[in-house]
Order: sequence, then structure tokens, then C-alpha cells
Amino acid sequence: MRDEFVKSLTELAESNPKVFLITGDLGFGVLTDFSKRFPKQFLNIGIAEQNMAGVATGLALEGRIVFIYSIGNFPTLRCLEQIRNDACYHGANVKVISIGGGFSYGALGMSHHATEDLAIMRALPGVTVVSPSDAWETVEATKAITSQSGVCYLRLDKSKAPVNVKKNEQFELGKMRVVREGKKVVFVSTGGLVGTVLNAANKLEEFGVSAQVVSVHTLKPFDDEGLKKLVSEFDALITIEEHNVVGGLAGVVAESLLQTESYPKKFYKIGLSDTYSSVVGSQDFLRKYYGMDEAAIVEKTLSLLKKD
Repeated sequence: MRDEFVKSLTELAESNPKVFLITGDLGFGVLTDFSKRFPKQFLNIGIAEQNMAGVATGLALEGRIVFIYSIGNFPTLRCLEQIRNDACYHGANVKVISIGGGFSYGALGMSHHATEDLAIMRALPGVTVVSPSDAWETVEATKAITSQSGVCYLRLDKSKAPVNVKKNEQFELGKMRVVREGKKVVFVSTGGLVGTVLNAANKLEEFGVSAQVVSVHTLKPFDDEGLKKLVSEFDALITIEEHNVVGGLAGVVAESLLQTESYPKKFYKIGLSDTYSSVVGSQDFLRKYYGMDEAAIVEKTLSLLKKD
């Protein structure tokens, strides 16, 4: 997803001189072309993320569309006060890019696991929160947040789902996408984990369970009407996220269901259960350890459906 984002941003910078990219001293290989082609639209601010957010706000208030770029929690939690007080409060055109969603940097430990970012960023007033699942959604989301005024958060994953775009399909912020049709259970997921969810849905066919998969690429604003339409059509609704279930996708979905008075027959949430991801390992290993890999999704779904 990182490569798709940088390629898309490079094209946008070529046609729009207002686009400005600030990095926190990383991405030297992938950002080299951008920095050479657009030296007046690029700044390496060093390992100083709080300063990065402040400088970005100043540039944005002078008319720039500023992207701040770093990994994991560094462009969000480390400079949360600056994002909140400087960028958000003043409605600055700052786009916060995290290239390490969930367990992407699993081997580097808990400090690099982004498992609370969606909840925290969506709690900030006026922030658009985007978590694409595949290469197509990443490219389209990059274009969309460039045109969207105010602060936006784009959470990119090391993993990604296969692209499944319908003919003439249009990307729209705030609208979920059905990426697999099904009849009995609906999986509502976000980010690169959607690829794992698709595999689990295919596996469930062997057990006679038809599963629909929905990609929620935008958590804020959320597609209340889209979710409402899903509820009455399935025996169970399951949220799946590489994030704490408190305040993340599960929280968004539960809030929406209550607000629209839409009550699924069964509701279950899969994700990090209000705990720190203290274990170290690859992204796949941690998904398995914390019960959000293909096998766990299949097992939990079958168990839920058997409770009738």
C-alpha cells in the first residue's frame, strides 16, 4: 500500500504545486524520486514528529495541502497534542499518513504496533479517518483526501487484499464496499486484514456457510445507511479488525446500529481484546496469536452460528 500511496501522491504533486510532503526521517528509498522531482514540495524534518505536525499546520494555513508521513504510532500518538490543538482545532489541511497499521511492524514490538490509532483519530472532531484494504482503495483514497478539506488520517497496512473492483465502480469517502457476496453471515472489516477475511469466507463455503465481506475503508464519516441495509439480510454480523475492539471498527459499527435502531440477529467482534500487544513477531504470527487469522475467523464464526 505504501508504494501505491507514494506513486499516487507523486502524480498529484506533479499537477498540484500545493501538495507538500513532510517525512519524519524515513522512507529514503521510496521517497527518493519524490524529493528529487519536487524539492520545493518536500521536507525531511528529522525524528521530530511533534515539530512535523506543527510545521505542517503552518504550511497548511498558508495554503498548502500537507502530508505528514511516518510509521506506526509516530505520526499520530507521538504528536497527538499538535494534531489536536494545531491542525484540527484550526481546520488545517493536514493529511496524516501512517504506513504501519496494526501489526505491520510486529517484529519491532508494542511501541510500533498501531492498535489504538483508529479509535483515537476518529475521536478528534472533524477528522476524516480512512483505512483502505487494497491497492485500488489506497490510490483512490489518496486522491480523495487530497480534495477533502481539513485533517484526514490515512492508515496504510503492509499487507493488502486482492483488488476486486466492479465495472464502473466509483470510490467514495464514507461509503463501504461489498468485496464478496454472501447470504448467511456478513463480515465487516477494514485495512489489509480484509484479505485474510476473504480467505476465511472462502474456507467457510466448505462448511456450507455463505459469507459476505464488506470493506469499510472509511471509519469516519461512517456509512450508517449502508450498514443498516445489511443487518436484516444475514444471520450474523461480525466485525474484524487489526486494532483494539474498544473504539475501533467494532465501536463504530455498534454505535451506528444503535443510532439507526438496526439490530442484527447475532453480533460478534474479532480484534485485540482491550490489551496491549506485548508479543513480538511477524504480522501473520501476531494475527494468529491474537485470534484474527483465517483459522480463528472460521472457528469463531461456526461457533457463533451453532449457538441457535
